[in-house]
Amino acid sequence: MAVSSKRVPAPDLVTIRRALLSVSDKQGLIEFATALSNLGVELLSTGGTARAIEAAGLPVRDVSDVTGFPEIMDGRVKTLHPGVHGGLLAIRDDAEHAEAMEKHGIVPIDLAVINLYPFEEVRAKGADYETSVENIDIGGPAMIRAAAKNHAYVTIVTDPEDYGAVLEGLEAHSGALPLAARKELAAKAYARTAAYDAAISGWFAEALDLPAPRHRSFAGKLKTVMRYGENPHQQAGFYVTGEHRPGVATATLHQGKALSYNNINDTDAAFELVSEFAAASGPACAIIKHANPCGVAVGSSALEAYRKALVCDQTSAFGGIVALNTELDAEAARAITEIFTEVIIAPSATEEAMAIVAAKKNLRLMTTGALADPAAAGMTVRSVAGGLLVQNRDNALVDQMDLKIVTKRAPGETELADLRFAFRVAKHVKSNAIVYAKHGATVGIGAGQMSRVDSARIAARKAIDAAEVLGLPEPLTRGSVVASDAFFPFADGLLTAIEAGATAVIQPGGSMRDDEVIAAADEAGIAMVFTGVRHFRH
Repeated sequence: MAVSSKRVPAPDLVTIRRALLSVSDKQGLIEFATALSNLGVELLSTGGTARAIEAAGLPVRDVSDVTGFPEIMDGRVKTLHPGVHGGLLAIRDDAEHAEAMEKHGIVPIDLAVINLYPFEEVRAKGADYETSVENIDIGGPAMIRAAAKNHAYVTIVTDPEDYGAVLEGLEAHSGALPLAARKELAAKAYARTAAYDAAISGWFAEALDLPAPRHRSFAGKLKTVMRYGENPHQQAGFYVTGEHRPGVATATLHQGKALSYNNINDTDAAFELVSEFAAASGPACAIIKHANPCGVAVGSSALEAYRKALVCDQTSAFGGIVALNTELDAEAARAITEIFTEVIIAPSATEEAMAIVAAKKNLRLMTTGALADPAAAGMTVRSVAGGLLVQNRDNALVDQMDLKIVTKRAPGETELADLRFAFRVAKHVKSNAIVYAKHGATVGIGAGQMSRVDSARIAARKAIDAAEVLGLPEPLTRGSVVASDAFFPFADGLLTAIEAGATAVIQPGGSMRDDEVIAAADEAGIAMVFTGVRHFRH
């Protein structure tokens, strides 16, 4: 039940006389505690934090001296006591609160410096169930929320990165902090506990295999503030979840200006696609524009893979993102930098390649250390008006699918390899998706159309345009295979692919008119296989 307030307005400046420090992350702790002590602030602390402060030669009072109660149950119970929470929650200007504090010997706490057990880190390392539970902090979140609620009188600090700003504020105001700073820190504190609880609830949902819990929380930590979002009139920021999946969120940016909103979106699409191709199977390259591939290929080297990918659509590749599944070497770097490219992302890069890229000051180079696992479980989230759509990541792999030959003619060995290649790519093309492929390279891609036949036509038209640019006698779709991310609802899309020169088709199947589509394939003498798996990507 809400409590009405008769309180006087919060004071602007509150002098820090007593601070409670209880931290798991001890980064910057001693320097901060030393500065507080030098300002005449009394230090209260617990457990390992108290021992670290004491070892540094600073005066510190154990919380058990304040509560009159020892730590018990392996430290699980130490700050959950009125002596602590009364000191954090007391309204200093309220006579009843002041009387209660005096009666029960409760001392006011003006500053709480608290960070939490490293649950997120433990979870990311794949700890077992019991270890994960032990790393769920109870006292920390309770104290953070108490101090943040009473920010009219108490300053709460949950992030070591804020130590410097707090000290600057104290020095600027003779040992006091203004209300505006306390409000901002309180807001940050509640965001921290919300993120912590989101991580715990998300872990429970995974551990207990709850695909759709009644309440679902998501959280992220700000990594970058963007100049703008998708368009200049939109504000944006990049938040990371802590998931240790190789990719744009965890990559090292070696050079170039900060990535934009669209750069991050496109680079993620590029690296997720190229990660479908295991490095052990040979080099692969994906070139992305507006989150869709404009060329994908495998080759005997990174250079060959890039050049084969570029053939598909050289025009669209201008200003695109290039992703490799193998190390960026000097030969590939020279070729890629011949045209304007926004980002190159790869597991690693040689020193020579990095030097070549460095000559292009606006070109970003990112290394990830590894490929993303296309078979790994995970969640994807998309916002809609008033809600969130949450689903499992599409981690279906064509190599693990039971391909069913449905035509009179079976695909040849080379065709089958290209069919699998094309279906891998189609998984990462916006629906409706059509992908023509030949000799381990895309030769025509149709993406994001309202009808499948339109995607088939656009992909074929792009192949014709590419042939004209390259001076080829005919488009590379002649003798190609074609992949569709979903079934052909009518035979018209298939007939368009046949007209473009496709000799084999891979698609999920499952249409009411499958018989009609199969009959059209048989009449044309082409091979068709069904995967039974759809790859819609909206």
